[in-house]
Amino acid sequence: MLVFAMTELSAALSQHFGYTEFLPGQEAVIGHLLAGRSAAAVFPTGGGKSLCYQLPALLIEGVVLVVSPLIALMKDQIDALQVRGIAARRLDSSLSLDEYREVMDGVREQSIRLLYVSPERFNNERFRLAMQGVRIGIFAVDEAHCISEWGHNFRPDYLKLPGYARQFAAERILALTATATDRVLADMCRGFDIDPACAVRNQFYRPNLALSTQAVGSERRQDELVRALKSAPAGPAIVYVTLQRTAEEVAERLAAEGLPARAYHAGMEDDVRHQAQDWFLASADGIMAATIAFGMGIDKSNIRAVYHYNLPKSLENYAQEIGRAGRDGAPAECRMLACPGDLNVLENFIYGDTPGEAALRGLLTEIFSQPQQFDVNFHHLASAHDIRLLVVRTLMTYLELDEYLRGGTPFYSSYQFKPLQSSAQILEGFSGERRNFLRAIFARSVRAKTWFHLDLDEAARELGWERDRIVKALDYLGERGMLEVKAAGVRHRYSILRRPSDLEELTARMVERAAQREQAELARLGDVLDFIQCDGCQVSYLNAHFHEPLPSPCGHCSWCLDGNRPTVMPARPDPEIDRGVWIQAVEFRHNHPDELGDPRAFARFLCGISSPRLTRSGLTKHTLFGVQSGVRYPALLSRAEAE
Repeated sequence: MLVFAMTELSAALSQHFGYTEFLPGQEAVIGHLLAGRSAAAVFPTGGGKSLCYQLPALLIEGVVLVVSPLIALMKDQIDALQVRGIAARRLDSSLSLDEYREVMDGVREQSIRLLYVSPERFNNERFRLAMQGVRIGIFAVDEAHCISEWGHNFRPDYLKLPGYARQFAAERILALTATATDRVLADMCRGFDIDPACAVRNQFYRPNLALSTQAVGSERRQDELVRALKSAPAGPAIVYVTLQRTAEEVAERLAAEGLPARAYHAGMEDDVRHQAQDWFLASADGIMAATIAFGMGIDKSNIRAVYHYNLPKSLENYAQEIGRAGRDGAPAECRMLACPGDLNVLENFIYGDTPGEAALRGLLTEIFSQPQQFDVNFHHLASAHDIRLLVVRTLMTYLELDEYLRGGTPFYSSYQFKPLQSSAQILEGFSGERRNFLRAIFARSVRAKTWFHLDLDEAARELGWERDRIVKALDYLGERGMLEVKAAGVRHRYSILRRPSDLEELTARMVERAAQREQAELARLGDVLDFIQCDGCQVSYLNAHFHEPLPSPCGHCSWCLDGNRPTVMPARPDPEIDRGVWIQAVEFRHNHPDELGDPRAFARFLCGISSPRLTRSGLTKHTLFGVQSGVRYPALLSRAEAE
């Protein structure tokens, strides 16, 4: 156990980060870690979560492995750490071969203090093998609420992180999030084996944020946004939208009004998106029209306003997004343009994630038709049964949680490599059995134009070697600059622990579980509406959602400033199905029975909700795709079922 006096910690804080004192909760979390205990931190956005692992990284032995779902967070934190002389790097698909080799050498030598990776990086067999034997001082997990089924952003990959932490013999775990109800925090502690006494929750309330909700119709929303931005004090601002095309449209309108605005969304090319982010970070008055991923981990303290052009999906999302304003403590405005027309789009996305009974039955039939030990490609399952990839991963996780399956180590079914030296030159550097081993690998590789392809399982079976030895050999040659190596075709291993005695009964339970999840998501959207229209202090209402009600009204929300009157939303639009469009769509459906025969698939097509089968067939590019996006999904589904 390490023991540090408060004066030592304060000195390290000042020396490495230039701060004179800790923010609330930081010292307690760091104290747990330095004492050798795992910990959890629930700090509001801007509350200093990252320091809780960055400072200990300089005081303990071993690498701090930081798991984050966002490349933007990794990039910004690493840039800031390197400016301070702290060795931090990341592993992601953007790295060149030389960069990857340099990072892994630094990790093995422990000259790199912090290594940032995404949760998906653990699916990389080469990464897991390379990390064996590396001392992990802290296994830090950002956005740790994703481990909870009852959180607002459940991710199946997060359920596997505790197992990887144990596999890597991590000495401590730090679970971090900005928002968590008591139920979600309990899930975090239980999943990562954290003593609840080591869970630190900071106060959510920030008095410098002025919350306002403005009911507005879709036809005048852009005008209201322009008016608000032009009348607001100068300073950086974020405008959050739901759809990528909306980000482009809003940025274009704001720029046309003479405002310094750009768009940001996942559909942009990486370099364009990074340029937009760098522009915003450097700007004193830039406005970013962005989808919800933008801003997580962005180190910009002087954002003066956050606008929700579209309704947020949940109060958890809303709390995270407004938390990016006013981190410097100065006043900042958080305004929501509450348009009831958004509800149809948000609800349709929720409905679109729910698989139908036939799709679930098909997936379960395929899974339990496998031998006791099997492997599967998730993309195949998604495409074969027309279920979204994330939903497939979630369903497979459910089967693990219900002890039908036990997940094994994912692996890549094939490797590709491009020689950077001739095979003769490579083999010259080896002798005896090692040379024969490499010669046999090369002989079983199939050449395309410039890349060689190797089926690992087939090669291991023919040669009588462990596939791990082949992987390590290719990785070694890659790190030495002899080959450029790429892995492909990730497959997930499973063992069947028990087969269902009644497949129909299991299908029915999965249908019910999917319906419950759908209702939970709809309820979260309902919480947003209740917040907007609540007859009481909105800030206190929001804090109560996170178990921290205020003792008295805040004095700076819409309700408090508008004579204690609630915001009244206009009537929700409920357009009817266009008869002419429906006749045309039904005829199109008859011509594409494989893709649109299922009522859910047809309803999704008309709503403009993509699915694996629709994307594969190219139907998402047809003019009828999304032609009834304003109509509520249940109405379209009911009509499709009646056809």
